[in-house]
Formats: sequence, structure tokens, C-alpha cells
Amino acid sequence: MAKPHVNLVFIGHVDHGKSTLIGKLLVELGVISEKEISEEAGSFKFAWVMDREREERDRGLTIDVAYRKLETSKNYITIIDAPGHRDFVKNMITGASQADAAVLVVAADDGVMPQTREHAALAFTLGVGQLVVAINKMDIVGYDEAAYNKLREDLVALLGGIGYRNANDFLYIPLSAFHGENVTKASVKMLWYKGPNALEGLETFIEPEKPIDKPLRIPVQDVFSVTGIGTVSIGRVETGVLKVGDAIVFEPAGKSGEVRSIEMHHEAMQQAVPGDNIGFNVRGVSKADVKRGDVVGHPDKPPTVASEFTAKIIVLAVPTELTPGFAPLFHCHAAHVLGRFEEILQKIDPRTGTVIEEKPKALRKGDAGLVRVVLNKPIVIERTSEVPELSRFAVRHGGQTIAAGMCVDLVPAK
Repeated sequence: MAKPHVNLVFIGHVDHGKSTLIGKLLVELGVISEKEISEEAGSFKFAWVMDREREERDRGLTIDVAYRKLETSKNYITIIDAPGHRDFVKNMITGASQADAAVLVVAADDGVMPQTREHAALAFTLGVGQLVVAINKMDIVGYDEAAYNKLREDLVALLGGIGYRNANDFLYIPLSAFHGENVTKASVKMLWYKGPNALEGLETFIEPEKPIDKPLRIPVQDVFSVTGIGTVSIGRVETGVLKVGDAIVFEPAGKSGEVRSIEMHHEAMQQAVPGDNIGFNVRGVSKADVKRGDVVGHPDKPPTVASEFTAKIIVLAVPTELTPGFAPLFHCHAAHVLGRFEEILQKIDPRTGTVIEEKPKALRKGDAGLVRVVLNKPIVIERTSEVPELSRFAVRHGGQTIAAGMCVDLVPAK
């Protein structure tokens, strides 16, 4: 029996120790050696492991989404290290949509920071249901149980408020990643803590069912011309199954053709299932016909195209408040398009989902609401009740993510 495979994202405020925790896990599990971790990197000793680019190493920052494989006794884990600075939240949206589970890293000395809330709200909105909380830097608070209990309480309230109904059942693991306390073995410094260590926390993650029975949906990330093959579209199968010989359609481009070949990691395959990152060549479709943000489906159940939809959103940050007429950028899978909030239908209690106010004048930071959105041009978006994988979106303005949401209903454009 093959071990379950879990895509894991590490989230949390910058400098709370995400990369250090990952680095320590990889070293203690023997995936990489201490030697591989550069001496010169100083306090970012472990952080550089996940950082592929020299420039990132110099800045001690994690920028693009990096991948590392990790095997535990219970599962295979692909670590997608989500970036920490606010201009990288968009990466997290593309990253987290590939994640089955998340580790939220919170520093014991700083506690809940704006990005802690923002990343957790994004993880919830992007459908990441499995969560383990790592309370890091316990060494800085003297491994104090009272400090841990207080922060655990804050975090249960925060996560419950975002919408995680089971926030109280999550694991909240006190540790010091830098000193290796409670990372892969129990800590002698925190004998008061009787729960699992970080590695045991990762072992609780399970692989979700692949949505193969849903209609086919592949958001196109990129389109290339490959000599000898022709046009190759790159994307990750979100739902359904793609087979060689299938008739498919690209929306909203409206182009259709027949699948000539599929390959993954440079190997030809006859079919692709959800989670597969593939390149595929389609007879009758040229590079000029399709672009990033188009979505592939079968002609009998084509991707839904809309420029007007109703959505449930969580407001993460706004300069003042979010009012009707406000016109930001909407990011949904690989598509992004300008649009506006046409009206605010309801203000909702994020904790319970109950309606607080009908037709409020505005939504503020931390509010949840039901809104009607009109886009400047149509994109593929699905109802969360039908294809949740393509119902989620982020709202960006002025270089930051101001809201995350999911489409609950739409007006089909085709």
C-alpha cells in the first residue's frame, strides 16, 4: 500500500521561523546534511535550504514557492514553503491552492501578527482544512507554560473567528526550531507539554480524496511552442480526468481540439488526474489561441464563464473600508482581471456564519460579507457548491491582498 501523499504549506508572519523549522526537520530526518546548510548564512542558517535563488539568500527571504520532499513513517509530504512578506501573498494564493494541509508558525514572543491572521484566513478561504499550529521560539519566553497557554487561547479564538469550526481540536505544538526542541523528539525543556512534537504533528495529515468524478478542469498556467511537438499548455489538473484522444475546450477563449499527448516530468502518459502538473498538446489549437488563465474542460460539461457573480468574502486589509464601486484586481486560479464590488448584500459573522446586517454601507478589516462582483471581462469561475477548487479567489489592491473569497452564485456569460 503506497503511503498517502500530502501537499503541505508553511504559513505565518515573516521572521516567525517557517524556513528554520523546515530546515531543522529536513536535517533531523537526514534529508539534507548540516554541511549543506551554509555556515555563512548566520541566523538564517536553516532558512536558505528552501531558498532557491542567490538574491533571496542574500536577503534572507523566501520568495517563490519552493518544493521539498519529506517522508515520515505515515506519509509522503511535499513542502510548499509559502513566502512571508506581504507582496508575496499572491504567491501563497497560487501555492495554497495546491496545499492539502498547512502548518501555521507563530512566534511565542510576538504572538498573533497581522500576517498570522491574513495567512490563516487565506488558508481557510482557499480550502485548506487540515491545520497544525507551531508555536515557535519558546526559548525566547523561557519555555514558559503560561505563555504557551495564553497564545493557544488567542489562536483558538483567531482561527475560530476566521471560520475554522474545529479550531479547538487542532494541535498547538510548542517548540524551538532553532534549538531543535520538540521538532522531531520530545523536549526536556517543556516537560509540562504532553502532546506530539512537530514531526508527529505532520504525521496526522491525510491525503484528501481526488475529485475524479467532477467535471474536468485544468487552469492553464503557461503556453509554450515546442519544436517538433507544437503548442504545449501547462497546468495542474484540479478536477476530473484528462485522457489522450479527448475532445477538450478552452474557456473563455472558446477554442477546442483533441488531446494529442500528455506528459508529466518529461514522461508521456495516457491520462492525468487531479494533482498532476502536466504539459499537453492539443491538435488544432495554436499558441495564439489560448493563454494563461484559460481553463480546459470537456465540451459536454465546459468550464463556467462569468463576469458577474455573488461571493462570500473575508476582508483582510483595506485602507479604510470596502464600499460599493471599489475597483480592485481579482485573482482566480491563474486568471486575474479588474472588476468592482457592485453591492454589499450582507455582513456576516465569520465565527458563526449568521447574517449581522442586510445591505451594509461598507465592510471593514476582519469583516465577512456577501458581495456582488462585476468583472471588466469574463473569466472561468465556478460555484463553490459545484467545483470548489475553482470557486476561490483573492482580491488585490495597492500591492496587497485585501480580501479572499469564494463564489457562491454566478450569472453565466455563455
